[in-house]
Amino acid sequence: MKKSLGAKTLLYPTPVLIVGTYDADGKENVMTAAWGGICCSDPPCVAISLRKATYTYGNIVERNAFTVSIPSAEFIKEVDYFGLATGRIEDKFDFTGLTPEKSALVDAPYVKEFPVVLECRLRHTLEIGLHTQFIGEILDVKADEQVIGELGFPDLARFRPLVFDPGVRTYHEIGKFLGKAFSVGRTL
Repeated sequence: MKKSLGAKTLLYPTPVLIVGTYDADGKENVMTAAWGGICCSDPPCVAISLRKATYTYGNIVERNAFTVSIPSAEFIKEVDYFGLATGRIEDKFDFTGLTPEKSALVDAPYVKEFPVVLECRLRHTLEIGLHTQFIGEILDVKADEQVIGELGFPDLARFRPLVFDPGVRTYHEIGKFLGKAFSVGRTL
């Protein structure tokens, strides 16, 4: 029998996303976000949900652009710090020693050391409640060559992305390979 847990933000796994923006003065900023994911295939789009109180919220509204960097597990401390500190007060790149890289396609930076980045142009904004959902059209996905697998896509085992457990607020790595999608079910 299942036990009711109530209406909560429990969706597993939850990706750990690093949202990059510039402020009105051109200062780079990044923040950790967990409320996000792919929301459309054509055009390719990603949705992230942020509170209005965040520095990044105003930056996206100002610049109509953002990036989504996908960090490796080795950067867990920096990733957590990006969610703890505010760019209004601190220079997160300077503090962590990570490198801001200017996107070639949108008016936003990304984290050079993180292996995968989505460059996004703001397409839609939806006020939901406490959060606002920003839908960004993915203009390009860039990946470090060493994490690209044999089929030409990022290989999860090579870059070890983080996921977040929203129930107990912990970080985890993706687990082992279990089977090929749209294939393993055919064995029934």
